[in-house]
Amino acid sequence: MISAAKHMYYNEVIRNSENKIKSTWKIINEEKGKTRSRPIIQFLKTNNNIVNNQKVLTNILITIFCLLRNYLTRITREMTKIRIHYITNRNLFNPNNKMERKYATSYELEKIINSLKSKNSHGYEEISNKIIKLSASFIISPLTYICNEILKTGIF
Repeated sequence: MISAAKHMYYNEVIRNSENKIKSTWKIINEEKGKTRSRPIIQFLKTNNNIVNNQKVLTNILITIFCLLRNYLTRITREMTKIRIHYITNRNLFNPNNKMERKYATSYELEKIINSLKSKNSHGYEEISNKIIKLSASFIISPLTYICNEILKTGIF
């Protein structure tokens, strides 16, 4: 009787919720005993003073976050300057530098295919890793050709 009442109650909760997936997981976690409660900050100790007024506490936290944001912004700017300095001093834009083109080999592609996890899930192309691994010996030559054409032309 209790189980039937719970079932009816949970069905009603899910039916009336706007986010059915979220409500379902909330019910599952409650049944498993995994409830997550967030602690409420009741006081904060700053400079040997205890602050328990929520408005003052909020203002202190806002000040801390603003200082942190300014600090991170300053660090980001410095890192950008360092990166720009590094790139310009490395003379990367020298036209005499030639890039050596290396083509893909069947052996490399076969190693990559074998390293894939054998899963049945797939992406938008609807080909799973399992199918790719099973058909590797049949597709390795055309796949190598396609990869090398992509590398040669730069068109993907």
